[in-house]
Amino acid sequence: MNNSFGEQFRVTTFGESHGPALGAIVDGVPAGLELDEAYIQKALDRRKPGQSVFTTPRKEADAVEILSGVFEGRTTGTPVALLIRNQDQRSRDYGDLAEVFRPGHADYGFFRKYGIRDYRGGGRSSGRETAARVAAGAIAAKYLQEKYGIVIRAWTEAVAGISGEKTDFDFIEKNALRAADPDRYPAMEEAVRNAIAELDSVGGIVSCVIEGVPAGLGEPVFDKLDALLAHAMLSLGAVKGIEFGDGFAAAGLRGSVNNDKMSPEGFLSNHAGGILGGISTGAPITFRIAVKPTPSIRQEQQTVDQENNPRTVTVQGRHDPCICPRIVPVVEAMASLVLADLTLRCH
Repeated sequence: MNNSFGEQFRVTTFGESHGPALGAIVDGVPAGLELDEAYIQKALDRRKPGQSVFTTPRKEADAVEILSGVFEGRTTGTPVALLIRNQDQRSRDYGDLAEVFRPGHADYGFFRKYGIRDYRGGGRSSGRETAARVAAGAIAAKYLQEKYGIVIRAWTEAVAGISGEKTDFDFIEKNALRAADPDRYPAMEEAVRNAIAELDSVGGIVSCVIEGVPAGLGEPVFDKLDALLAHAMLSLGAVKGIEFGDGFAAAGLRGSVNNDKMSPEGFLSNHAGGILGGISTGAPITFRIAVKPTPSIRQEQQTVDQENNPRTVTVQGRHDPCICPRIVPVVEAMASLVLADLTLRCH
């Protein structure tokens, strides 16, 4: 089971949804970076549960503790150890799931692979694991912004098939879904409320733009920049697809349209999403991910137990009716980890 990500800027996460704590060991952080718990906490507060009716009501402060790697407010170049204690586990909500598999979850595959599973909220497969990624990603984002001026922004582009038509960055943190289109937001909100009323959930699309990446980042064969970003995004349990630039729409275009023509001032368009041949072009990097509906729903569903007997299950507990708003900071964190690692590989 690989619990580490990256080569030079390397993150190892640990912990389970209903264990005593989660955390990360971040190795490769350059020495001298100003860092304290308050900075990391700002990133964690954007991901933590209980922020609105559209997120799980589980009450977690997600308070981060820096255990090593920082002295007098600066990184020392040694591993940075981060700890986030769980405080509001309700494992009793999952007692009925000890013998049955939840449709749409990792339960079945995990059990077949390892012969054992933590059924309390999914254990290691829980989305709660991403809290450790966000904490580590905050360090990477700070390094990227201070050294290169790189800025990463993600937002909810679509919910339940309702797509935004414009991007207002100032609006993203002012609404519960982290949507970027104020005009389309009411329809998105209504769709999520309707799903909640029907004991169901919805999926959506999250977009990301990365600005300030210099040309020449990435490798031309296996470690292409877009391949590494895809690896990072698809390592998130709720993500089922990714596209860069025009993505699948490029398949319907001619080369004369899809090619990004150039001038002495730079590219005249950005159909490629800022990456060509696996290497950054200097144009903004753009990608979109498909986020599936939350699989934990209160409707009765058909399933099987560990002996392959037919059963039905109704998932109790506290869950997000739409994962999009809380995955936005996770997307930014994972993109930061990829770019921090590549910049250190190059220098």
